[in-house]
Amino acid sequence: MASHEDHGHQAAAGLETAYHAHDTLDETAKTAVVGLGAGFFMAAVQNALSKRNVGAFGIFSRGAPIIGLAAASPAAYTFVSRTTMNLREKDDTLAAALGGFAAGAVLGLPSKRMPVVFALGGFVGGVQGAFKLLGGRLDSFKEEDDEFARKETLRRTTRIPVEQTVAEIGEGRGIKPPGYEERRRERIQEKYGFEIDPVKATVEGSQ
Repeated sequence: MASHEDHGHQAAAGLETAYHAHDTLDETAKTAVVGLGAGFFMAAVQNALSKRNVGAFGIFSRGAPIIGLAAASPAAYTFVSRTTMNLREKDDTLAAALGGFAAGAVLGLPSKRMPVVFALGGFVGGVQGAFKLLGGRLDSFKEEDDEFARKETLRRTTRIPVEQTVAEIGEGRGIKPPGYEERRRERIQEKYGFEIDPVKATVEGSQ
């Protein structure tokens, strides 16, 4: 049983530290499509709120920069972050920060000024890195969630000895460990004062 427990702990540790490579191109394409849809929506809203009569094609003529940035910025984040993860085999803060820098830099390109590009890249990268450091949430650190996930993984993968299960919930009710019938007869004899012989039934086929 000890070997099974050690194996369960090792398996749990392996599950916790194992890295699964990302399909960078596939995820980048999906992100770009989602960003493209969001860009079309923002361009449509801008076109609808325009005080001038720009027509339906104003979504493409006036909203092209918005649509392009909405698709390119998330795609840049996904490409850079997933590439960094695959190269380092780690899903950590550095990958998120580099991806955020790329996304912010893309947002600064229309200004055609390098200080603006680096400033937006640094800002978005810092925010994204801090968000990743907090575990993708603002109310707790990731280590707490990892500890809970580790304990849950250990609970599911560790094999509990039969003796421990019997000690916790008792025998009977479908749980019959080795020697259950003998102990049951002994308990009946102690409680009621008579002995029960085991029933041996044999079936002999007639010739």
